[in-house]
Amino acid sequence: MTHAHGPPPEKRILRRFSEEGDKPPGRDMPPAVGTRGQPASWRRAVEGAAVALARRAWEDARWSYLYKDDTDYAKRAAADGQVPEAARRMRGGAEPPEVIQGPFIHPAVWTWEVPLYFWFGGIATGSSFVALAADLAGYPRSAATARKVALGAIMPSAPLLVLDLGRPLRFLNMLRIFKPRSAMSMGAWCLTAFTNAAGAAVTADVLGRTRTARALGAVTALFGTYLGSYTGMLLASTAVPVWARSRLFLPPIFVCTATATGAAATRLALAATGLPPGHPTRVALGTVETAAMGMELALSSVNERRLGRLAHALEEGRPGSLFKLAKWGVRAGLALRLARGRGGPWAHHLASVLYILSGLAFRFAWVGAGRRSATDDRAVAWAARTARQPASRSTPA
Repeated sequence: MTHAHGPPPEKRILRRFSEEGDKPPGRDMPPAVGTRGQPASWRRAVEGAAVALARRAWEDARWSYLYKDDTDYAKRAAADGQVPEAARRMRGGAEPPEVIQGPFIHPAVWTWEVPLYFWFGGIATGSSFVALAADLAGYPRSAATARKVALGAIMPSAPLLVLDLGRPLRFLNMLRIFKPRSAMSMGAWCLTAFTNAAGAAVTADVLGRTRTARALGAVTALFGTYLGSYTGMLLASTAVPVWARSRLFLPPIFVCTATATGAAATRLALAATGLPPGHPTRVALGTVETAAMGMELALSSVNERRLGRLAHALEEGRPGSLFKLAKWGVRAGLALRLARGRGGPWAHHLASVLYILSGLAFRFAWVGAGRRSATDDRAVAWAARTARQPASRSTPA
């Protein structure tokens, strides 16, 4: 029976050379044992013979001849505890070699959807905090508006994650398991719970169920405490140097940015719906967003100093430009808030807009800095060898 694609290549080679009256180059193509396409006959040369260096019943092989007493391998065997001690010395501050042959890790493949998701999630988290505070302070109208802002901000989050993953089924597969030690697994579950709670709270507001809306708003804010910080923990749990070495600062930085952007978005929404200037909610939100953004700026500055040369990822290229833009946006917002009597309400509105845009720039800067840091082979080698930060701020090799 002839194959659909004709005879095999070796058959065609033999046919061509037989027609030309010559022998094919190299080794002979016919099989040495048996018939082509059929199993070959096989038997042991000596019945019961064992395979050299191997044990019966497919057990491990015997010790290699390389480690016999008459080789250098046995003479240089490590003493007890010598290998762990060498590993501790390497992690305790040993300088990387002069020549670094990378890459060691792959940069994150995240695109624009992930930092945008971080930004929307932060606004939703901050708005849920505002709703809870307004309920406790006795301002139901402000609380209801804040819950609507939280729902509107969280709605694009799941589609953005699906766009990044490529297929909706991949996001659903993340909900098939529950791993408390995985920031990504817990984040997917928290996003789902936060969205459902926020939607139920807004529905209760529309139906006039005030007590139910307040209870669901408190549940939403509870989920928001994790939703606003887990993105920072997600970055810090990787091997990327600038993220991993910022593990103490990234979660509080992300929470501060979330609080500020959520308060700013809610304040603008309250102003747009007719809440008069000088209302206690508007005044309090202005103070909250200014304090939170100022704290974010301070934490970012301290973290940048302690990173040492690893901070180059936050200072150079497109991430560095975004980081500087975000810092200057925060400074401009703080200046506008300090000029209370001169600028009027529009100065405060502009400050809120600057805070929101600065939060977006911070998110894109952190994600981009991670990709840049992952390609810095010397930084990766240093981060794998020592627990302290490299003090030199010189240009990376």
